[in-house]
Amino acid sequence: MNITTTRFAASAGHRSPLSLIGFAALSCALPLSAFAAGFVEDSKATLELRNYYFNQDYRSGSAAPSKQEEWGQGFILNYTSGFTQGPVGFGLDALGMLGIRLDSGKGTHYNPNSTNQAGLVFPTDSDGRAVSDFSSLGLTAKVRYAKTEARLGTLRPRMPILTLNDGRLLPETFEGMQVTSQDFDNITLTAGKVEKVKSRTSSNNENLAISGAGGAAGKRSNKFYFAGIDYKLNPNLLLQYYYGGLENFYQQHFLGMVHNLALPVGNLKSDLRFFDSGPDGRNASQAGRQEGYRSSGYHNDGKVDNRALAGMFTYTVGPHSIGLGYQALSGSSDFPFVNQGDGSATYLITDRQTGARFQRAGEDTWVAQYGFNFTAVGIPGLTTQVTYQRGDHVKTDSGDQHEWERDIHFNYAFQQPMLKGLSVSLRNATLRSTVPNQRDIDENRVYLTYTRDLF
Repeated sequence: MNITTTRFAASAGHRSPLSLIGFAALSCALPLSAFAAGFVEDSKATLELRNYYFNQDYRSGSAAPSKQEEWGQGFILNYTSGFTQGPVGFGLDALGMLGIRLDSGKGTHYNPNSTNQAGLVFPTDSDGRAVSDFSSLGLTAKVRYAKTEARLGTLRPRMPILTLNDGRLLPETFEGMQVTSQDFDNITLTAGKVEKVKSRTSSNNENLAISGAGGAAGKRSNKFYFAGIDYKLNPNLLLQYYYGGLENFYQQHFLGMVHNLALPVGNLKSDLRFFDSGPDGRNASQAGRQEGYRSSGYHNDGKVDNRALAGMFTYTVGPHSIGLGYQALSGSSDFPFVNQGDGSATYLITDRQTGARFQRAGEDTWVAQYGFNFTAVGIPGLTTQVTYQRGDHVKTDSGDQHEWERDIHFNYAFQQPMLKGLSVSLRNATLRSTVPNQRDIDENRVYLTYTRDLF
């Protein structure tokens, strides 16, 4: 089996090999008892087996292929060390991932007319087919002092301004540095820099971009700076502010509030989000945009200009949950986010299954969803959720357009002791759109996952 692994890459001019050598040297100088008391004794490892089937059938458009269909087996080994003893603790995490192709054909793997020639599950080989397997190894050195932790290497961020995509066989990862502090009561401070991304269908790290920058052959950046504060005002109220900026593309500010209210009958969760995005560096000048530092949008010459305001309200009573949301985008550009065209995710309430995201210039979207927990009818472990959303007023050269998406999910976690850690998820989605270049989609996914603690 031909397996390609990716080297550890970190910030500060790709000095990651030196960082690891220095960390290893420091580790060797520490007494063995320090490792045994913290580094080794507090370490954990889990293995996730992920069997994944993906079928996306295009109901409009003539570009090949008319359907993408792939099936694979993933292995995700996650090792987390403890910290060495002393005022300053050191640790090292490792993430090993392997994806094996079980079924994929050249006619259902990728669009040969696209600038991004990776499939939706596997990378593409030189003959235009899905590779037989792909793999990677990510290492993260970490240092802890009091309640502050610094991490250097492979990152898996879940922040409003940068969040990984984990909707395929293997998750997306990033390379960089992140510092998180909880030294103040009820406050979490976060800051750092990301330089590289490894997509969910790749073994290689690449620089960062946004939609509209030209795809694989377009302009890129290796500097994404971020900072944020999470303030838990009380057990039921979380306030957030985050800043994220991709050099020469955009700057983005985020304000968020999550509130849980106990009612006489049931509970109401309110989730409010606001993004304000503007240009940065080369994107702010016409000359820079002509070079390719552009954003997708409508009559904006590629300049980032977007505001996104959203609210999602979910009422839960017994096994039922009913949600209603609204999202309004203003400005001449689409909502900007780190996106190389090979699978990304956003923190928008409209980022659902098909990846349409409903984040186009001028788009207003209503969201409705219903969930049910079958424990109430004697089937513990089984849950379902149905979501429908419709976006209108999408700005295009041919006038305002619209689109809608309907998702149905069934999830079951086996309850028998011998099957603990085994779960299955069935997901169906339908997308219909009048937006130019957006194809109508019928999509099915099947996830069979098994997670086991090794130690």
